[in-house]
Amino acid sequence: MGLSVYARAWRAGIVACGLAWFGPVDLRAETGEPSAPVEMIQRSAEPFGLAASSLASGGLRDKWLGVQRRLDDEMVQLALCEGDRDGCVSPAALKFLDIVDAARLREGRARLGEINRAVNLAIRPMSDLAEHGQIDVWTPPLATLARGGGDCEDYAIAKFMALRRAGLAPDDLRIVVLHDTIRGEDHAVAAARLEGRWLTLDNRRMAMVEDADVRNFQPTFVIGQHGVMRYADAPLLADASGNMIAAPLVLSSLAAPPTGHSNVPME
Repeated sequence: MGLSVYARAWRAGIVACGLAWFGPVDLRAETGEPSAPVEMIQRSAEPFGLAASSLASGGLRDKWLGVQRRLDDEMVQLALCEGDRDGCVSPAALKFLDIVDAARLREGRARLGEINRAVNLAIRPMSDLAEHGQIDVWTPPLATLARGGGDCEDYAIAKFMALRRAGLAPDDLRIVVLHDTIRGEDHAVAAARLEGRWLTLDNRRMAMVEDADVRNFQPTFVIGQHGVMRYADAPLLADASGNMIAAPLVLSSLAAPPTGHSNVPME
C-alpha cells in the first residue's frame, strides 16, 4: 500500500528540475584549466562521448565538495546501521540499505532499473525553495530520504551513491547536468555505464534511456570520481521529429567563482 501511495505521488508531482542559471559569467572560469592529455583521454569515456575539462573553482564545484563532506558522515552512519540493523536509529539509513539490498539481488540492467525505480518512488518532487526556504541546496542521500522530498540533483546524488553501494565501479558512475533546449531549463540525472554504454537514470521517468537516445537536451557538466568537469563540446541532439538542432551553449553562474551569496534557483 505504501508503494502505491508513493507511485501516485510520483506520477502526480513529477516535474522538470529547472536550474535557472543567470547573471554575467567570466568565460575563463567557465572553461576551467587548459586541456591536458589526461583530459583528452576522457573524450570517449564520458557520457555522450564528449571531452570534458576539470573545473578548478566555481559554485558547482563548491557544492559538490560540500556534498562529499556530508557523505563522509553518512557513510559512517550506513556502516553502523548495516552492522546492526536492529539497533539502527536512522530510518533513512535503513531505507537506503533496503534499496541497495534489493538492487544487489539483480544483475546488469535490472540492477540499475531497480535503483532508478526505488529512488524515484522514495522521494517526492519538491523545490529547494519550498523545502529549505532557499534556492539551490544540494543534499546527500540520507538527508534527502529523511525529508522525503527533493529536486533533480537530490535524486541524482541518491542514485549515484546507491549504485556505488550496490557494487558498480566508480569509473562507471556519473552525475550529468543537461540543458533542456525545449523548456530552457537545466536538469540533473545519474548516469551508469553498462557493457560500454551509458544509461541515464532520470527522476522524471522510470525507463532508463541510453545517452545516444537522449533528445532535446545538451550536456553541460559531468561529475564523477575525477571531480566536476565541464563538457568542451555542444552536441547536436535530435528533436522529437528527428531533425538535428544545435543547442546554444549555456554559460552557468555555477561555474564562475562565487561572489557573496550567489544561490541558484532550483525547481
